[in-house]
Amino acid sequence: MFAVAISLLLIGYPVAFTLGGTAVLFTLIGSDMVTHFGLTLPWEPVFRMARLNILPGRIFGNIMDNYQLVAVPFFVFMGVMLEKSKLAEDLLETMGVLFGRMRGGLAISVVAVGTLLAASTGVVGASVVTMGVLALPVMLKYNYDKGLACGVVAASGTLGQIVPPSIVLIILGDQMGVSVGDLFLGALVPGVMLALLYVLWVVVVAVRHPERAPALPESARQIHGRRLVLRVLAMMLPPLALILVVLGTIFAGIATPTEAGAMGALGATLLAAVNKRLTWVNLRAVMDQTVRLTGMVFVILIGATAFTMVFSSLGGPQLVDAVLIDLPGGTIGFLFFTMLVIFLLGFFIDFIEISFIVVPVVTPIAIKLGIDPLWFAVLIAVNLQASFLTPPFGFALFYLKGVAPPGIRTGDIYRGVVPFIGIQLFALILLWVFPQLVLWLPELSNAVK
Repeated sequence: MFAVAISLLLIGYPVAFTLGGTAVLFTLIGSDMVTHFGLTLPWEPVFRMARLNILPGRIFGNIMDNYQLVAVPFFVFMGVMLEKSKLAEDLLETMGVLFGRMRGGLAISVVAVGTLLAASTGVVGASVVTMGVLALPVMLKYNYDKGLACGVVAASGTLGQIVPPSIVLIILGDQMGVSVGDLFLGALVPGVMLALLYVLWVVVVAVRHPERAPALPESARQIHGRRLVLRVLAMMLPPLALILVVLGTIFAGIATPTEAGAMGALGATLLAAVNKRLTWVNLRAVMDQTVRLTGMVFVILIGATAFTMVFSSLGGPQLVDAVLIDLPGGTIGFLFFTMLVIFLLGFFIDFIEISFIVVPVVTPIAIKLGIDPLWFAVLIAVNLQASFLTPPFGFALFYLKGVAPPGIRTGDIYRGVVPFIGIQLFALILLWVFPQLVLWLPELSNAVK
């Protein structure tokens, strides 16, 4: 069943219909319904069709009535509003002027803006497209190496995968039964650490190969002194305030992630209005894209629910349980194998499919082995972030190629992301070796409460 689903995904069949269709197919194979077609099963039917009567209840109870998942459309709306109102564009231009006097400064500004966008939106596609349109042509104009420029843009855009509020963290929290608020706290340090590692790599490249990351010429830095300070404050304070409202209320226990998402959506709308960017055209475009993205997530979730139910009825979890628990190395062997499988799957399928297919299978085994589910969830999130960058099907690569100037080849993008994939794997190892990088903030928050 798993092999059929992966095969259909690899040939490009839509995710939701792959999961749902595979579930229907194996329901027929595994039930006595095939007798209606004159077929004789060589085995006893493993479940009756009547058992699928619980599917509507599961969909409505676990998905449609799930208050935690209401946060998804709110955070999507907030991110798309910041993109459509061009507030992200203003921020990127200002940061470019601020860091432009340094070698590699423009690339550092892209990382800084990517981190701020990640903490403001959590929407990877919006971040990659925005910075690809704005920053990539500028870096190429000032003779940045094509690979470095593409890699910085793609990697910085994917920070929305791990820096809270992240859609994948909300999905993982729901799938693994972990508090989304604790997940946001646990992912904060790894997200910032990744951004700093990206900056460190840019500095190393700029020092060793100055021609690959030159400073901006004086003619490109026409704002100085007090005017520059005022412009930086004017551009940075609104998104920082939005981040404080969204994440601060969650971390302080004042609001749930869903309530904070609602405040974030309202805050992004007010920022657009204050900057005179809130038009009917923009609002309509934001609502349209929010409905499309949210609809995609929930249709996939419904298909994944059907897939998981049939997979469980056919004895899949017991088989996987037996295989993974018997791996040599015990807990370490399980963690290594799980991380390796998720990383390799990321080359071919999206993080949503991995979250809905693999995570529900391995989570009960991790809990049985005594692995902290919060730490395990953050490890998976960091691993899944690499799926946006790993060719041939990394979504960030598609987003970037779609908006890149004509001179950028696919090979330039692939070459550019390789060091950043290595950085992400290095970060994953650090989090494995030092679990407190994930756990200390949630523990501190719970102690204060």
